[in-house]
Amino acid sequence: MAKKTVSSEKTKTGKTAQKRGSAKSGKKTGGKDTERESLAGELRGLIPQLDSEGLAFLVEQARVHLYNMQVEKLNNAAEAAEAASTRAAGISGSRKTPKAAVGKFRIDGTESGSSYYLHYGNNDVMFSRNEMIHLVKIVNAAGTDLEIRERLFNWFDRERRDVFAAVPIADKFDDQLKALVKLIKQSFKVR
Repeated sequence: MAKKTVSSEKTKTGKTAQKRGSAKSGKKTGGKDTERESLAGELRGLIPQLDSEGLAFLVEQARVHLYNMQVEKLNNAAEAAEAASTRAAGISGSRKTPKAAVGKFRIDGTESGSSYYLHYGNNDVMFSRNEMIHLVKIVNAAGTDLEIRERLFNWFDRERRDVFAAVPIADKFDDQLKALVKLIKQSFKVR
């Protein structure tokens, strides 16, 4: 019985790979609309094969992606408005670094409190509630500022390397890491 399951999974994988191939070819000939329709068709075909846990995961990922798209639109609109006001003020020749590149962080939680988003510029990183609790404990533990930053950097390196893709943190001495520690300490208190 186990052999049948393995072979049917291979068949499913083969079908999925074939469909993905057609989605890529649709992109070349028909543009974004054809690619979107092809991917939507592939997703509809996969739905009957998924259990409720898999569907819940896809729904959550879709919600996160939609949220990120909205944030990106808002950030682009804010940047356009700031650029327009800068031009209107006659300061368009200045070469200042954009605020997002200086190290502006923000943390937002979901209404349910099940996850938190770390925003840095146009990048977002999602943390589960347990991960955020762990981060709060790390930054509020005893030790010097450098020891705290080192523990946080090592935790990111070990558990969540994706943070480094979203936030340019070079090492434990980085000012971005120092700003992040300060934000977490200000935003959350240990009981």
